[in-house]
Amino acid sequence: MISLQNVSARAGHFELTDITFDVPQGTYGVVIGPAGSGKTTLLETIAGVIRATAGRVVLGGEDLTSAPPERRRLGIVYQHAYLFPHLSVGQNVQYGAASTSDAEEVSSRFGVDALADRSVESLSGGERQLVAIARALAHRPEVLLLDEPFSALDPRTRDIVRRVLRTIYFERRFTVLQVTHDFSEAGLLGDVAILLDRGRVVQKGDPEEVFRKPASPYIADFLGAENVFAGTAQPIRAEAPDWLAGHEDQFTQYAVAFTTGALTFYALGDVVPGPTHAVIRAEEVSLSVEPSMSSVQNQFRGKIVEIVPGGALSRVTIDASGTPIVAAVTARSVRELGLAVGADVVAGFKATAVHLC
Repeated sequence: MISLQNVSARAGHFELTDITFDVPQGTYGVVIGPAGSGKTTLLETIAGVIRATAGRVVLGGEDLTSAPPERRRLGIVYQHAYLFPHLSVGQNVQYGAASTSDAEEVSSRFGVDALADRSVESLSGGERQLVAIARALAHRPEVLLLDEPFSALDPRTRDIVRRVLRTIYFERRFTVLQVTHDFSEAGLLGDVAILLDRGRVVQKGDPEEVFRKPASPYIADFLGAENVFAGTAQPIRAEAPDWLAGHEDQFTQYAVAFTTGALTFYALGDVVPGPTHAVIRAEEVSLSVEPSMSSVQNQFRGKIVEIVPGGALSRVTIDASGTPIVAAVTARSVRELGLAVGADVVAGFKATAVHLC
C-alpha cells in the first residue's frame, strides 16, 4: 500500500504541500495534473529521492518517511527511462533483478530480449522505456511508481504494453502509482485517481466519480469536460417534480433548477441557492430531430454550429438560445440523423447527468 499523511516536500523553489491520500495494497493509482503540478516530485518523495519535510510516508504498512530509497522495496520508471549508459540492455534488466529467470521472463514479455546485447545509447525513446519497465519489474517490487512510462511509444505498442503490464500486475498484485496525462488511460487502468495542481491534491477518489463529478469548474475544464456552465441554482423543495413523483424516498438530494443564460436545466443536488456551475459531459448529451418522449428531463432545440470528427465519436456543438451545448455522437448517428452545420436538432440529457459544483 501507499499512504501519504500530510506530506510536504521541497524541490528547488517548488513545494508539495499537505499531501494526503491512500492507494490500498494491490490497487492501481493514477496521478493526473497539468505540467508543473508536482507529479514527478510526488513520486520522488515516495521513493525517498526527495526527503519529506513534514508528514509521513507509509509503504506496505511501515513508516518509511526517513528511510533511504534502497529500503523502500519499490521500483520507479521515469519518463526518460534513465538507463545505465555503461551497461548493455540485458545488463540493465539484470541489474537488481530478483533472479536471472525474473529478468529473462519480463524481457521476453516486453519484447526487449532481442535487444539484450545492444548499447542503450543505440535505442529509440520507446525502446528505452520498455527496457526501463522490464528492469523495474525484474526487481519484483512491492510498489511500482511510473512517471509517464508509455509517452514515447506509438499508439499500437502503447496498447500492447499496457495490457502486458496490467497482466503482470494482476498476477503479482503489487501496488502501482502511475503519472499520466491520458485521461482515457487513467480510466482504463486506475482504481484510485489523484488530481494534483500547484503541489496540492485538489481531488481524489474513484476515477469514474472524479471524471463525472469534478470538484470545481477548473478541474472539470482540466479533465476535458466540454460543457461547463456558470449560472444560478435554486433547489425545488416545495414539491417533487414529475420525474421524482412517488420515488422521493430513493433520493438524498433535492431537485434543482439551474439557470444559465436563457436556459434552465433540471438537476439533482444539495446546493445553497445562488451562483454555481453545472458540468455535463458530452457523452451524456443525446441529439434527435424531434423531442424525445423518454425520461430525459432536459431537452433544448438548437442549431448545429460545428461538427468535429474524432474517430468513432464526433463532437457536435449546437446553439440553444445563445448557449453552446456539445454532444459526443457516434459517426453512425451523424450519418443516420443527417446531422450537418445549420440543421435544427434537439439536445437532451437527464437530470442525473448534470453535476453541480
